[in-house]
Amino acid sequence: MDKPLSPAMAGRPESGQATIDPAIVQRAAQWMARLWADDAGEADRAACKQWRAAHPDNERAWRRLQAFDSKLNNVPQHAAPALLEPAKGKLSRRRAIQLLAVGAVAAGALPIVRDSGAWQRLSADYSTGVGQLREITLADGTRLLLNTASAVDVRFDHARREVVLHAGEILITTSSDPATPARPFTVRSRQGIVLALGTRFTVRQEDDVSRVAVFQGAVEIWPTHAQEPPLRLDAGQYSVFSDSHARPASAASASGSAWTQGLLVAENMRIEDFLHELGRYRMGLLRCAPEVANLLVTGVFPLSDTDRALANLKLALPVEVTYRTRYWVTVQARL
Repeated sequence: MDKPLSPAMAGRPESGQATIDPAIVQRAAQWMARLWADDAGEADRAACKQWRAAHPDNERAWRRLQAFDSKLNNVPQHAAPALLEPAKGKLSRRRAIQLLAVGAVAAGALPIVRDSGAWQRLSADYSTGVGQLREITLADGTRLLLNTASAVDVRFDHARREVVLHAGEILITTSSDPATPARPFTVRSRQGIVLALGTRFTVRQEDDVSRVAVFQGAVEIWPTHAQEPPLRLDAGQYSVFSDSHARPASAASASGSAWTQGLLVAENMRIEDFLHELGRYRMGLLRCAPEVANLLVTGVFPLSDTDRALANLKLALPVEVTYRTRYWVTVQARL
């Protein structure tokens, strides 16, 4: 069984994601811009290499921007026009990252950019787009399944196995650690740490809380600033936690992992809540008219075809689905 974390370990910032001084990020972006210039020479490359070697944070900033640039090069041109075509298509992808990094730092907006969904998905070790699921097998055999619009970093070293959840939701099926002594396996969200005790569980990151459901084994939840002992969840249990408190365990819904099968299972769910959940799997705006918000829906709906799910909703309830455009849809009362 994995070794539990101490409260001090649970509360401290994880080293792999320690904040880099914005001035260092700005300098890294300036070096990248210089090396992209047509007149860049060996002296420039040597000077940049010397700067990168001068401090570990310099190298971290450089690698982050390089990874981001590499992912931008793999993004379809139509997928992120606001980011990749800021001047009506006249800027290259590399110029776009230069402006994003240098401009954000210069404006003091780096935390906003860093925390944005686009930045997280493009700069993370593993990510998914809207409506996409992705399965990853880690070096120790642990399996991760990323839900829609999710982003994670993986931090394995001699002392720990950690997944940092930046956005979205993941299903984790842990494997025994081949290392000796065995390293603890944790998932870190914005609100704290979830310690796996040989288990299968989900963690979902929301704006102010994290949600955890356990399907096999057990976990411990360590909110970052909690004063009470960690909360243990066993198989079949569920909890929500902030950075200061974990709610008492409750029964996990049997439908909580239906997304892993590409399904949304609704059991007397308010239409407003149903549309909020379905909207995570489609691009654009999915609105709910106030007069139908509290109608209840029960059924099984496909997440891979959200238009068909909306059509099925019309069959079950007295509602109309109005498409203003493909990306602007409203569910309202049927006239």
